[in-house]
Amino acid sequence: MTFFGWKKRCRQVEAENALLRERTAQLAARLAEVEAKNRQLVQALAAAAKNSRNSSKPPSSDIVKPPPPPLPRGQRRKIGGQPGHPKHEHPAFRPEQIDHHCRHELARCPVDASHRLVPRADAQKIIQQVELVENPFVVTEHVAQGYWCEDCQCLHYADFPPAVRAGGLCGPRLTSLVSYLKGKLHGSYSGLQDFFADVLGLQVSRGYLAKLTHKAAQAFAAPYAELLGLLPLQTHLNIDETGHKEKGASYWTWCFRAKAFVVFKIDPSRGSGVLMDVLGQNYAGSLGADF
Repeated sequence: MTFFGWKKRCRQVEAENALLRERTAQLAARLAEVEAKNRQLVQALAAAAKNSRNSSKPPSSDIVKPPPPPLPRGQRRKIGGQPGHPKHEHPAFRPEQIDHHCRHELARCPVDASHRLVPRADAQKIIQQVELVENPFVVTEHVAQGYWCEDCQCLHYADFPPAVRAGGLCGPRLTSLVSYLKGKLHGSYSGLQDFFADVLGLQVSRGYLAKLTHKAAQAFAAPYAELLGLLPLQTHLNIDETGHKEKGASYWTWCFRAKAFVVFKIDPSRGSGVLMDVLGQNYAGSLGADF
């Protein structure tokens, strides 16, 4: 190779090296970008996988129902059951649950009125319909007869049954409904008052509704105490607590999960003194907790 040929080859090699260095720098920048994105995805995945079972997060932060997958651009999710979703149908009411029967007869053949129709007992279509009655409650008036005693020279009245005296305005089933709306559905007393007025047509005060919930709480006192007394006898319990506020004050709702029942206890303390108070000093079973 001549001198000029060798010099030309050197220039070609230098140009190739410059291109390779530029390509290497581009790949290094791309690699750094991919590694940064990977770290973000790993952190996001770790955060999404955390729940009350494997971290200190409270149970209320768990995702009960995962979000639906995103739809293609420009499409909207239709209301109602989605494709592939199992169909849910209300089970048929039993014969003893049916109050009224309405039969619908076919007077003539819809194709030709001269055709002869023969009813078949094994060919029927049935629609069961549920409706509220016009007056959804029954009013019972209890009258205690008064008697004038000629010897005592005063009036004596017949006694009301104890259940009637204890019930007051609302009977047991209506009192249970108030407890359900308040305790299970977390309705406000104003909302319950509106429900009674708008749906039932019954005017009650919020103070009386509060009185009914207090009465229901007293009715649950005995079975609650019985379940609370069974906790120290359990061989295994899962226990957890979550904080909340009541009228600005901090409280803790303790959950004691036994094999056959669950007991909740509200206490202003999160300390072990609650366990000592509920289970006693000599509890010999095993406890499960999320630490």
